[in-house]
Formats: sequence, structure tokens, C-alpha cells
Amino acid sequence: MTLSEYFSLVFNDYTLRTITLGTAVLGAICGMLGSFAVLRKQSLLGDAISHAALPGIALAFLITGAKNSNTLLIGALISGLIGTFWIRGIVKKTHLKSDTALGLILSLFFGFGMLLLTFIQKMPNANQAGLDKYLFGQAATLVESDVWLMCIVTGISLIVLLVFWKEFKLLLFDVDYTKSLGFNTRILDVLITSLIVLAIVIGLQTVGVVLMSAMLLAPAAAARQWTNSLGVMIFLAAIFGAFSGVLGTAVSASSNNLSTGPVIVLIAATFVIFSFIFSPGRGLLFREIRYWKNRNDLHLHKTLSFMYSIAKTHDDISHPHAVKILNNFQGYTKRSLKKLESREYITVNNAMWSLTQKGYNKVVNMYNQQENND
Repeated sequence: MTLSEYFSLVFNDYTLRTITLGTAVLGAICGMLGSFAVLRKQSLLGDAISHAALPGIALAFLITGAKNSNTLLIGALISGLIGTFWIRGIVKKTHLKSDTALGLILSLFFGFGMLLLTFIQKMPNANQAGLDKYLFGQAATLVESDVWLMCIVTGISLIVLLVFWKEFKLLLFDVDYTKSLGFNTRILDVLITSLIVLAIVIGLQTVGVVLMSAMLLAPAAAARQWTNSLGVMIFLAAIFGAFSGVLGTAVSASSNNLSTGPVIVLIAATFVIFSFIFSPGRGLLFREIRYWKNRNDLHLHKTLSFMYSIAKTHDDISHPHAVKILNNFQGYTKRSLKKLESREYITVNNAMWSLTQKGYNKVVNMYNQQENND
């Protein structure tokens, strides 16, 4: 199947439509809530929560004996919340920092989950095959009820963000000021963290434990490069996440032996790389352009300043002595003269040059600024 065939079938084929809608909604909610994790400098939180959800999935299967998706996701949600609150407890009650606590919980819960999966695999009346999709993701298993669940979670998250927008914004950028205004920062922190846990849990079936953190962080990291506004960042992250889901599903469906989850993550990573290079504000390309522009401006200002000092100390600037000084000056080049002339700082007539009033004012302002800085 080619990409054009995929997009022509996506509106008519139930399976393709369900998978595409599911991955698009998942990408949108992950990008939206991942923005808060990125801005709070909790990038490892998604990784820790997704790995912490694994033993909950295994325990839910052992207790119920069924591979019902909703039951397993409830187990994952409970396990993820427990892991999250353990992280908070470790940071608060000990001298360990958050990154250490995240690493401890990640490795502890994931190791326990793998142990349980090994135990399940060796049970005579059960096998691990139905649980593997939560490790690496299997978008093909999405059904309409899963998509509705994602839409409900997305809707709840949007409502919560709109209701507590001001409080969340204050919490992100100034916790102490938020406390001084009388807001309960603990409840706000638990609320936003719970939404992140919920988004991660509903995405495990599609992307898997291993790659879920990338799905949470990549769209937000890409959006951060384009704006300084929180609202715009959340909107762009949702768009990047949704497009990653749709394009990743399309590429996976149009090729053989390509898992949907990894392809979605790679598409999201492509958005990140593109943003890191081409975003106007923080992109490497435009940063390099601004660097060279500032360097050239400094070079021109240096040349203009030197020409000003010659004009002040020589009555006849066309005198061979003055010309010799200019020829020996490293900033005196034809390119520099052309740029200065294009900016109307000097006038050039054959071998003769002279400062314009605009050029004179520019040099005087430069000297005044330097004196003020000193």
C-alpha cells in the first residue's frame, strides 16, 4: 500500500480510520500535557511513569486472569500513580534530587514488571503474548472504544486546563509567588501530574512502555523552539503530536514489517530536529545567521570608527599618508566600503571617501553608548 492509497482508504476502512484517529488523539494529548513536563524540567517523569505502569498491567492480569484492555489499563493507572507519589515522597523525605528518584522508581518498577511477565509466561494456563503489546506498542489492536476513551481523557484534560489555566501558569514559572497568592500548590501539582499519568497509560497500548516518554516529550520539545507563549506552545505541541500520529500510522501502513509506535516516535523526532534547526527564534541555522550578521556589523562599526578618527586627525583624507593608514587597516576592504556606502554612512568617489552626516551621527552614538556602558 502506498501513502496515496492509504489516505484514500482511511475514511472508508474501519481499521485504518480507528488507528489513525487513535494515534492522532494520543499525539495531541501527549503533546499538550508533555508541555508541562518539559517546562517543569521533569523530562524523565514520562519515562518513569510509563515503566512504573508495567507491574500494574501484570498484576491486573494475575488478579483477574483476563486480558481485557480496560482492566489492564486500570492496573497500569494505579501502578503509575503509586510510582509517581513514591517519587514525590523520596524527593520530599530524603536529600535525593528528583532525577535520582525518577531513576530509582523507573528501574525498580520496570524490573518488577519484567519479573512478573516472566512468571506469567511460565504459567501453564496463560502466556505473555497478549501483554507484549504494552512493552513495545501495537496500534493495530486499537478498537473504537479505545479511541473514545482517548477522546474522553483529552476532553477532561482540556476542561481542567481551561478551568485552572491561571493557576497552572503561575505554578510553572513561580511556585513561591503561587503560594503567596494563597493557591494550594500541592493540589495543583497532583492534578497536572495525574493528567500526565492518565495520558501515558492510555498510550501504552499504542506506543508501548519503552517509547511512551518520547511521545510525551518530543512534540513539546519541538513546540518550545517556536514560541515563548505557553498557550501557543501547548497548541503547537498538540498539532505536532497529532501529525506525528497520523504520518507515523500512514508510513507504517504503507510499508511492510514496520511497527506503528516506533515510526510515530521517529516522525516526532523529525519535528524536533527540524525545529532545532529552522525555528526563527532558537534554531541553529538562524542563530548562526545572527552570529555572522552581528560579526559583520561589528566589523563595519570598527571600520567606520577608524575612518572617523582619520577624518578628525587629517585635514586632507586623500593625503597619501592617510590612504596608507587605511590600506594597512584590516577593516578597510572594498566589501566594507560598499556596505558602508549602501547604508549611507559614507560616500565614495573613485579613491576619495567622506563621512556622511548619517555616518557621523552613527559614530557619535557608538562612542556615547560606549561611554555610558563604561
